[in-house]
Amino acid sequence: MIEKIWFDNHFLGKLLWPLLWPLSYLFKWIATKRKSDYQSGKKQSYRSSVPVVVVGNITAGGNGKTPVVVWLVEQLQSKGYKVGVASRGYGGKAPHYPYLLTETTTPDISGDEPVLIKQRTKAEVAVAPVRSEAVKMLEQQGVDFIITDDGLQHYTLQRDIEFIVIDGKRRFGNQHYIPLGPLREGVERLSSVDFLICNGGEPQENEVSMRLQPSEAINLVTGERRSVSSLSNLVAFAGIGHPPRFFETLNQLKANVVHTQGFEDHKAFEPTEIEQLMQYGEQLIMTEKDAVKCQSFAQSSWWYLPVDATFPEEKAQQILNKIIEVKE
Repeated sequence: MIEKIWFDNHFLGKLLWPLLWPLSYLFKWIATKRKSDYQSGKKQSYRSSVPVVVVGNITAGGNGKTPVVVWLVEQLQSKGYKVGVASRGYGGKAPHYPYLLTETTTPDISGDEPVLIKQRTKAEVAVAPVRSEAVKMLEQQGVDFIITDDGLQHYTLQRDIEFIVIDGKRRFGNQHYIPLGPLREGVERLSSVDFLICNGGEPQENEVSMRLQPSEAINLVTGERRSVSSLSNLVAFAGIGHPPRFFETLNQLKANVVHTQGFEDHKAFEPTEIEQLMQYGEQLIMTEKDAVKCQSFAQSSWWYLPVDATFPEEKAQQILNKIIEVKE
C-alpha cells in the first residue's frame, strides 16, 4: 500500500497526509543537516587511499543498483584491475565487523546482495554497517578500486565517482521524502553526481540508458541451463525491491507462468514457505538474489534467472574511462 501512495497517487495518501507530512519534513531536515555536517567538516569523513565509486539512488527500494555494481566490477577486472566491493550487509549478522566474505559465506551472515556479488565476480567483498570500515578492510587486500553497493547517503565515506540508478518507469514517485514519498534525498541531488543510470523506460536528458538482459534459467541443484520459455507450469516469486519488474521480464520471455508471488526485499525465506508455492505449479523460478538464499534447501525443479546490466557501447566506454582517469 505504501508503494501505491508513493508511485500511484493512491487516495490513502491524501487521507494520511496530516500524519505523514510532518514525519516526511522531519526526515528531510535530519537528512539535510547530516549531509551538511559532513560537507562542512563539522563531522569527520574517511578518505580512502584508493578510488571509491558509489552506486546508489535517491529513492527507497530496488532500482537495479546491484547489476550495475556487478557490471562495473567485471569491466574493471577485464582490464586487469583488482576490485573490491563494500556493502552494509543488510539482512545479515556477521560474527564481527568489518567482515570479509569467502566463497562459503551465506546470506544470513553477510546479506543476500554481497553473496550474489561474490559468487558472480569472485571479487573481494567486505561488509560493515559503517562502510568506511569495510573500505579499510578492502584497502588491506591491495585492491585498485572500491565499489560501494548503495551508500550514496553514507557521507562518512568520501567518494571519487557517484552513480545514481533510476527506475525508468517509476522514477521518483510523488517526489516527497520518506515516509510520505520514496525520496531519501531531493531530486536536486541528481545534478551533482557523475552518472545518472536509467534502468528501463525512456532515459531523460543526461541519463545513460541501461537494460537488464536476462540469460538462460539455471537450475539451483544441477546447474543445468535452459531457456525460460522451455519450462512449463512455472511458479514465479521474488523478494526484491520491486517484484513486478521480475514478473514482467518473465512475461517478455514468454514464460509459462501460472502463479506469481512477491515478497519484501531481502526476505529471509523459510524452506516450508517456498515449498508451499509448489502447490500452484510444477516448477519454481526466482531471481538470482533469491537463489543465494534458497540454495541450501533447493529442489531439482527450482530455477533462477540471472540478468546482466547492458549499456550502449559509447556510454559504457565513457563510464570506464572516467573511473580509470581517477586512478591515473
